[in-house]
Amino acid sequence: MEIQQYNFIFLYQETAALTKRLFIQLKRRPSTFFAGILQPIIWLFLFGALFANAPKDFLPGVDSYGNFLGAGLIVFTAFSGALNSGLPLMFDREFGFLNRLLVAPLTSRLSIVLSSFFYITILSFVQSLAIMFISFLLGYGFPNFLGLGIVFATLILLVLFVTSISLCLAFVLPGHIELIALIFVVNLPLLFASTALAPISFMPSWLGWIASFNPLTFAIEPIRIAYSSNFNLDLVALNAPYGDLTCRNCISLLFLLTILSLVIIRPLLNKKLT
Repeated sequence: MEIQQYNFIFLYQETAALTKRLFIQLKRRPSTFFAGILQPIIWLFLFGALFANAPKDFLPGVDSYGNFLGAGLIVFTAFSGALNSGLPLMFDREFGFLNRLLVAPLTSRLSIVLSSFFYITILSFVQSLAIMFISFLLGYGFPNFLGLGIVFATLILLVLFVTSISLCLAFVLPGHIELIALIFVVNLPLLFASTALAPISFMPSWLGWIASFNPLTFAIEPIRIAYSSNFNLDLVALNAPYGDLTCRNCISLLFLLTILSLVIIRPLLNKKLT
């Protein structure tokens, strides 16, 4: 029992040290952090103005396009950050720092993975709060305490899901050029093939089917419902072609996808970190 307790303490210390290292890197190069906040705010202004005169039936149940867009931008910001989480690990691979970690007397090499997850999660929370605060100043509302909990719980699942995939790619791909290229290819198509910018009812049938299976959609819709004054987990969040999904259903599907991704990549991470 005491050995397990000491192992946990050492794991915590190692994870904290590696997470601190990532924040030191961010402090030295803060441009990515501010860009992650600035870009969605610009989108909020531009798209909010662009669709200000949209027909009333374009967004059923939503007062303005800004209210509709806010949830999509929160999710997209967290998604982009998590998708880029493999880059620091890739650079560590290329510059030889990862080899030093692998030969270091770490209690568990799991701390290498956990540090990336905690770093991206904290970063996503800060950026999301900034976006929500700007949205509030623009008159687009703010979720209540329960809604805020749903926002953060959903972001944790999304970040864990995407970060696990990104870290896996950091080990599989030959270099950072290939990883950056893949990020560019995947990033925007997944955004446009979700309900971040438009509801499924506005999409052509084939795109609506794709959006209804997109993990980003499962994260966006609960956050969108969280802004509702009568928030309830059993409210219908997504009118998918295959049937209606409640807020609880969307979060459950996102949870299952997260567990599935961890189960799939665990053997690879065990192999690469040993």
